[in-house]
Amino acid sequence: METLMDKCCDKCQHSPTTPCRDYVRCRKNGPICHQDENCSRLRQELLARVYMKPEAGMKYILICSGTGCISSGSPSLVKAFEEELAKNNLQGQVAIRITGCHGFCEQGPIVIIEPEKVFYRRVARDDAAEIVSMHLVQGQLVERLLYVDPVTGQAAKTYEDIPFYAHQQRLVLQKCGHTCPEDIQDYIAHDGYLALTKALFEMTPQQVVDEVKTSGLRGRGGAGFPTGVKWQGALNAKADKKYVICNADEGDPGAFMDRSVLEGDPHAVLEGMIICGYATGSDEGYIYVRAEYPLAIHRLKIAIAQAEQYGLLGENILNSGFNFRIKIKAGAGAFVCGEGTALMQSIEGNRGMPRYKVGRSTEKGLWDKPTTLNNVETFANVPLIIRHGGSWFASIGTEKSTGTKIFSITGKVNNTGLVEVPMGVTMRQIIFDVGGGIRDGRAFKALQIGGPSGGCLREEHLDIPVEYDSLIPLGAMMGSGGLVIMDDTTCMVDVARFFLNFTQAESCGKCTPCREGTKRMLEILNRICEGHGVPEDIEVLEKLSKVIINTSLCGLGQSAPNPVLTTLRYFRDEYEAHIYHKRCPASVCQALLVYTINQEKCTGCGACARACPAGAITGEKKQPHTIDLEKCIKCGSCLTRCKFDAVVKQ
Repeated sequence: METLMDKCCDKCQHSPTTPCRDYVRCRKNGPICHQDENCSRLRQELLARVYMKPEAGMKYILICSGTGCISSGSPSLVKAFEEELAKNNLQGQVAIRITGCHGFCEQGPIVIIEPEKVFYRRVARDDAAEIVSMHLVQGQLVERLLYVDPVTGQAAKTYEDIPFYAHQQRLVLQKCGHTCPEDIQDYIAHDGYLALTKALFEMTPQQVVDEVKTSGLRGRGGAGFPTGVKWQGALNAKADKKYVICNADEGDPGAFMDRSVLEGDPHAVLEGMIICGYATGSDEGYIYVRAEYPLAIHRLKIAIAQAEQYGLLGENILNSGFNFRIKIKAGAGAFVCGEGTALMQSIEGNRGMPRYKVGRSTEKGLWDKPTTLNNVETFANVPLIIRHGGSWFASIGTEKSTGTKIFSITGKVNNTGLVEVPMGVTMRQIIFDVGGGIRDGRAFKALQIGGPSGGCLREEHLDIPVEYDSLIPLGAMMGSGGLVIMDDTTCMVDVARFFLNFTQAESCGKCTPCREGTKRMLEILNRICEGHGVPEDIEVLEKLSKVIINTSLCGLGQSAPNPVLTTLRYFRDEYEAHIYHKRCPASVCQALLVYTINQEKCTGCGACARACPAGAITGEKKQPHTIDLEKCIKCGSCLTRCKFDAVVKQ
């Protein structure tokens, strides 16, 4: 295969694995003009040849090194596999590669053997010897480490056989879990930065913007604003300085989409930002990432340094005359900084609080200069769009919601983790096909979509296509992609209280409706859950919600009442049970619980009485016991201690 040395002049001392920063001028044929029809092809060759494709017969051990698997002990696997490969003299035949998150986090640590695509789950350090000796030496699968489908009971030999992956369409996540996030050569080997070379040498800025418009890509951060329209506004803006910002301030409880992309494929985000800078006329970008993501920040720093070393970031990128630099800004973790103006205030060194908007940020944003702000997933889609074309991207999903969307599935579902599916699939498909259904065979009750600012939906909504416009009439929104699944043991009043407690605590306090209104609403919800609710509370909650939505300064306040409004809309009977009957149908709200003892099941062992801290349980030995409801503090100790299911919670 031809290498860089074959392309460069005799004076060039670069090796085949090091890119030549002055590639165009040191070619044997001499300097060529950027208008030459072969110019972009040559640059693509430069990138493609930096790292050769894996050799035939070579095997790879892919070890997940995302935050989830690291917390489960995956770092120790690297050393263990190195030792086992050395013992079996396999160093030249098998290579170890750390990767980002595979998405199936609860099955971690995850190890994949390529090219067979064999998926081993919950791998411990002691399992490394067995995998090497059985799989790599003897060619036999380690059956006990394979994933077993809880429904069919069948073991899956490859990750493609696992329903969790089989029902996905992984575009943004296609490299996560399969390439090394700390190796730019691995990214390039999988066609990384070819979109950048295409944009720089085959397209004008307007053509790049038009391609993004054709794709129909909408902002994945929550608002769903058309990305191409935003970029067009920034391109049209007249200014001596423009900025590009990547919003990686992922603050929704249970959401980890952006974190996983940054940890697993940071170069995709950088490439998208660089293309955006070229398309909008910017030479400087910021990635605003919360400080609670140390691994993401670490890998971003590595990726930026590598891109600069390879001439893909910085001054005169690939000798194109285009300059672009990226800086990292670590946020302090305020949820409100996910809002655009608050984020920009934080970058400027001020307290992260929203400000009144005077026009769009593409006209007046960071330091009052035109600014293009998109989130991690949005930028990661851009290289795919430029490489394959806007029409290709638009063919995926629905007419008004194109492409795919990443969701983090958490809660009472069998398969929790990170999934990517085409826009337009139904919630039923996500929960039951990808997620594997509800845990312990219980009944589905509700789902919360869109994070703490989203809405709670019930079973009748499971077959509605998931897209931006279909969720709004239901009182919900797609948001950044957080998805919490709830079963029939969940109290919806308590759920509304949980999310409102979060948004109230995260309110910056700048505007009165959000600061005081959410506090009053939370007080009412606390009162209802404690058994002191009154009939007027429901009407007051609805009135307060409307005022907060219509008068709050930023999106945090304007969407904070959504969980309350949707639970009132779809689960009003639970509010009424709490208020009128002083009963929690799901037996969750502690103040409304009543503990009794089934006289027929009680053996009089006395275990419950010994566990009761209030001395509320009495009875003779080997005779049925009783609970004094006046003394009972409803701690639940008797329920957990009883071995005969005699204690009843209602």
